[in-house]
Amino acid sequence: MRTNVLIAAAWPYANGSLHLGHISALIGADVLARYNRLVGNNVLFVSGSDCHGTPIVVEADRLGVKPSSIALKYHKEFTRTLIRGLGFSYDLYTTTTTANHVEVVQELFLKLYDDGQIYTKVDDLPHCPNCNRFLPDRLVEGECPHCHFREARGDQCDECGRLLNPEDLVKPKCKVCGDAPEWKPSEHFYLKLSAFQSFLEGWVGESEGWRPNADGFTEKFLAQGLHDRAITRDTTWGVPIPIPGYDDKRIYVWFDAVCGYLSASKEWSVSKGQPELWREWWEDDKAIHYYVHGKDNILFHTVIWPSILHGFGGLHLPDRIISSEYLTLERKQFSKSRHWAVWLPDFIKDFDPETLRFYLVLAGPETADADFTWSDFRLRVNSELIGKFGNFINRVLALVRKSFPEGVRYPSSLSTDQAEFVDHAGRCFETVGSAIERGKFRVAFKEALSLAEHGNRYINTVEPWESSKTDRNKAEGDLAVAVQVIRCLSILVNPFLPVSSDKIQGQVGEGRVETWEQPVPRDIFAANEPRPLYRRVEQVEVDEQRSRLGKGG
Repeated sequence: MRTNVLIAAAWPYANGSLHLGHISALIGADVLARYNRLVGNNVLFVSGSDCHGTPIVVEADRLGVKPSSIALKYHKEFTRTLIRGLGFSYDLYTTTTTANHVEVVQELFLKLYDDGQIYTKVDDLPHCPNCNRFLPDRLVEGECPHCHFREARGDQCDECGRLLNPEDLVKPKCKVCGDAPEWKPSEHFYLKLSAFQSFLEGWVGESEGWRPNADGFTEKFLAQGLHDRAITRDTTWGVPIPIPGYDDKRIYVWFDAVCGYLSASKEWSVSKGQPELWREWWEDDKAIHYYVHGKDNILFHTVIWPSILHGFGGLHLPDRIISSEYLTLERKQFSKSRHWAVWLPDFIKDFDPETLRFYLVLAGPETADADFTWSDFRLRVNSELIGKFGNFINRVLALVRKSFPEGVRYPSSLSTDQAEFVDHAGRCFETVGSAIERGKFRVAFKEALSLAEHGNRYINTVEPWESSKTDRNKAEGDLAVAVQVIRCLSILVNPFLPVSSDKIQGQVGEGRVETWEQPVPRDIFAANEPRPLYRRVEQVEVDEQRSRLGKGG
């Protein structure tokens, strides 16, 4: 039976280029989407650029332009690098500035407000006398009261991950000018988060398929007791409050952005000419919803968004929380201000995007913090991706072209070595698929790549370059089995390496991969001219990349 599967990937802030840390948190979403399409599920893969919020306003102020121009610039760049560059197969990648998104956010807001789950309160908020404005949470910095990290933001501590309010910080200061803020009264709307405590405790306790960090972090947060949270801010950039009298305030980005999963689903439905189609995913109890994001976004997907959905009523709650840990770069945190980053546009310009997909799935921060180093990237690409995976495919197809230019016939009966090799390939479809469904992408990818390692051992054992001289029937059968396994391998790696998969399919005379199942052997296999799938990464290249770190321009 076909299952309705929603893949909801986090919305990156459109205030600067994406770096490898962002991609490490998002790559699993595309793996899930591609796999679920191959098994025949109804997939809706949505995301977009988060064009509201303080980071865009800060960048716009710095450059002396309107926030909309910054957001549009980076949205276009994200579309180019994520979709055309890395091959992310979104069904829709949109923005939070569309009229549709505004309408959906306001609809959710009004329903919660009418039901008493959103209320107004006058509160003292930070106001910078030097900048002469109320400071959004992200423009207030200070010491975290919990872990004592000195650069915690007014909405969240990046070190311990706790949600904060500006008044929680020790020695708060304006991030723009460094002055201590004053506290002035301002009326705002609050989400009555405390009212959802009991619901969330029961729902989280029954949930399955969450990454351990999401499970532990959410339970610990709930144990402290939930507090109501302001969901509007003194700014004119964002979704307008759908109630008269609040023209100088906007709905805050952390409420606004999570609503994007629903608004994008509705926008996609309209684009398909079926405005109500989104209901198949959002009103189906048997649907499966995956939420893919980084560690710093856990609570927004396990506490905030479920509360909004539950309060609104009738909409499907998150099922699988796929939250990665942090990625560092050469043992330091990514930093735009210190120019310590590998930006996605630069990587795509200098290297094959498939090598990044390979590396971040295999060595990224799936369940623990990970460190990207250029030396390890070079080593793994050259030794594993090229030396094992690419080598197996290339050597088999080269042997077929050289010794059997008319093609190789599949054996009517298999030898022990041949049968064991084919059986191994067949088992991989279940083991790889099951691991992907559980969000264990590294385990799944390693299992697929192990088939190529097995293939190299198989070729070394049967030695078709020798048997082709003395027993051509045996050599032909051994190579035909190897080509059959390559056909399997091209399917198994498709969710991870879609471009490579297409290239392999072309070299064995196949079309694009369409189903997740072991292909039926053909009577005869003919190999097209084999071409290397990748080029080696040279030492001089990684030396050059390291030399750029920490330097502007």
